[in-house]
This record gives sequence, structure tokens and C-alpha cells, in this order.
Amino acid sequence: MRINKKVSPVFEDFVFNWDYERYLLIGGYGSGKSYHIAFKIILKLLEEKRKCLVVRQVFDTIYDSCYDLFKEILDDMGILTEDYFEFKKRKKPFVLAGKSPLRLVFPNGSQVIFKGMDNPEKVKSINGVSIVWMEECSEVSPDAYKELLGRIRTPNCTMHFILSCNPINIENWVYTHFFRIPAKEPGEDEIVLMDEEQLYEKKCIVKGDMYYHHSVPSDNPWLPWKYIRRLDELRYYDYPLYMVARWGRFGVSGTRVLPQFTVARDARAFKLAVEELGPANQYFGFDFGFEESFNAVVSMSVDSKRGILYIWDEIYKNHVTDDMMAVDPKMLALKSRLDGYREMGLNKPIVADNEDPKAIQYYRQTGYYMRATICKHNGSRLSNTRKIKRFKKIICSPKCKNVIKELSTLAYAKDSQGNTKYDEFNIDPHTFSAIWYGLDKVTVADVKFRDWHHKKGA
Repeated sequence: MRINKKVSPVFEDFVFNWDYERYLLIGGYGSGKSYHIAFKIILKLLEEKRKCLVVRQVFDTIYDSCYDLFKEILDDMGILTEDYFEFKKRKKPFVLAGKSPLRLVFPNGSQVIFKGMDNPEKVKSINGVSIVWMEECSEVSPDAYKELLGRIRTPNCTMHFILSCNPINIENWVYTHFFRIPAKEPGEDEIVLMDEEQLYEKKCIVKGDMYYHHSVPSDNPWLPWKYIRRLDELRYYDYPLYMVARWGRFGVSGTRVLPQFTVARDARAFKLAVEELGPANQYFGFDFGFEESFNAVVSMSVDSKRGILYIWDEIYKNHVTDDMMAVDPKMLALKSRLDGYREMGLNKPIVADNEDPKAIQYYRQTGYYMRATICKHNGSRLSNTRKIKRFKKIICSPKCKNVIKELSTLAYAKDSQGNTKYDEFNIDPHTFSAIWYGLDKVTVADVKFRDWHHKKGA
């Protein structure tokens, strides 16, 4: 059977490549991921007798998405029928689209079966499947994916698992499973499986038996320019969604609390900036924790003139009692630093959570220069957050891995109606609390209240 059909150049290798067991396609809205996956599967099933399982988290969403897409492509190829008797006549190589159950049957016996992961037991019982397409895989639980990966096997046949989704955010299992595995313990390094920035640049990378593919809306030559223009407009009112939808990049779900937060790229320039500010502009905050929360100590420098906060060191531990924390090598090094400042006539305390005066008193008795914060009270979370948001830039040292982990993904929480809650977050950011405490007496200029109507500001 001869087929003439155009494909996007970005997807050409993917459509005809069956050398790997797992394929992961991520990209922006309308980039053509789903279309080219469906076309790839159709070509394979026309060539070989195979059974393909297509799943989404909720079965009710499949009919108007994956199933309808297959039908559209097959109809465009001129080989679709919904008439069982026409299919049985075999006068043309028709593919039969059935609704009960929802499936496609090919003239050579190949099938596409559509199921929802909201009833995983029915999925597990399907036999003979050698191709699985998990559409919008970010919505499916990682356990469901592992279950399919472990259970579905067909003897004497190559297996292929295709996963596709928009990147959503780095807290989703797709990111932590296929890109970066988070450190299990504080101080450990994350495991980098795939550098997403490299993938954005190269579009297609193979690692082991894993085929990674990235696409953006402009990779789809048939996408209307007005649609891309609408995506571009997202930057003005929902920047995180803009980065996902327009550029297919992993980001933060919801509204990011600190969009000005960055990680220093030039270590030498970062170090020089901190040194030039000197001890007088250094601040230290301590958030207590033990069981599920963490002891977080953050060391910072403030450039008040330019509105820049530099974060240059951290201590991050849990399941550590005060007596053990007090003799931690990094804590002792910090104590020595502050003792040296006091000998110079410069008083720089560690500012700690005021809800645990007993702990503060213990550290004082062991020689630490420490005081309770004055910025923690009812309603202070909102005001403290607004204060830190006033910094034009927040630049963090790459070695502060837990600060980066918390602040780079920090977003406002939402209520059941989807309204943003500006005094609650998507995580419990211990390092953010430590920053509040350490800077409790620092004034940060607020550009919102500048008088733009005087002559110089006009």
C-alpha cells in the first residue's frame, strides 16, 4: 500500500524510528506531538500485525482526543470506515472504527484499543499488546506507568512505550523520572538523566533505550499563525503557562512567587560581588525543624543600592537535635565567622524563629550569637513575602541546592475554586522562612510607590 502524506521535518526521524523501547515526547501546545504519534502507529500497524493500547488517565477524554485523531488521519488517507459489512468485503484496505468497544481494527488483524487508567485492572488484563501510547502521561500516576511497563509483554515481539505530554512543572513525576531524580537526603546530588536545556536545543536525543523528543508550536507548519500569536500573548498575564505552552519548557505550576530568582552562572563574579559588599551587609537566618520539617540556615548579602539579594551558603538538616546541630562543622564555621565579626566591633546575629525560645536560649548558652526574629506574627507571611519580592534580583550560589530546589519552584497555592492564595505556597519552604528571619530589619525599596508624576520621573 502506497501512502503519500507530509510530516513535519522535526518529527520525520521519530515517525519512522522503531529502534527503541521507550519514547518520550514533550512540547508546547499544538506542536504536533499527538498527530505524529498516531500517524507513526498507523504506519506500523498497517505494516505488521500488532496490538496497540492507547491510554489516558480518564477514559471519557479519549473519544474526543486520541480516538478522534486516529479517525481523522485514517479518513484523510482514505482508508476509514465505520461500516462493518464494508470492512468485511475487503474491496479496499479499510480500517474499521468501532465504538463499543472503542477500538480500530486493521485489515491485517492489527488493533488499536483505547482504555482509561481510571480503571487500571481492565488495562492489566489485555493480552498481546506490543505498543503502548500513554497520552498526557503527566496526568497518569507513576505507579500506573510502572505497572504497565512491568506487566505488558508479548513473546517474540519488540515492545514500544510512547509517552507524550506538555511539560507542566518540574514537580511532576515525568520530570523526576526521566530528567532529574531528586536527592534522597540533604547534601546528596540529584541524578541527571537528561539535561532539559540540551534537549530544548537539539530537539532529539537518545540515551540508552530511551528516545527523547522536544517540539514547539512553530515546528508545526500547519498551525495557524493566529494561534501562535495567542500563545505569545500569554507572556503578559501568565508567564509560567507561556513557557509551557509556547516553548514547551518545564516550569512551575501556578504563579511563581519569586520570578526574579536565578542561580549564579559566573562563580568568580558572584564571589567578587559578595566580597565587595563586605560583612556589614551580611545576614543570617535560622528556621527550626526536626521531624518532617528541616533546620534551615541561610547566609546572605544585600546590595541595597541595586536591590539585589545574594544567597551564598546554606545548612539544611532534619532529624537533628539542637545539641547535634550546634556542633555541626558548618554551624561551628558560621559561629567562628560571627565571633570574628564581633571582635571587629560588628554585631551580626543569627536571627531565628521566635516560636522556639527554648532552642534560641540553648544556642546562646553554647556560645552562638543569636536572637529571635521580630518579623513573625499573625499575617506576617504575606508581608514577609512581599518584602522579599521587592528585590530586583535574587542570585543564589549553585552550591545552595536546597535553596534552589525550594525557591525556583515556589508557587502560590490555590483554593478549590482556583483562586490564588497569596499567603500559602505549593510547598513548605524552610529556606524562605530563614531568609525572612535573617532580613527582618532590612528595608527593601518598593518601586511601586515611586512618584512617577514629578518632573524627573515623568
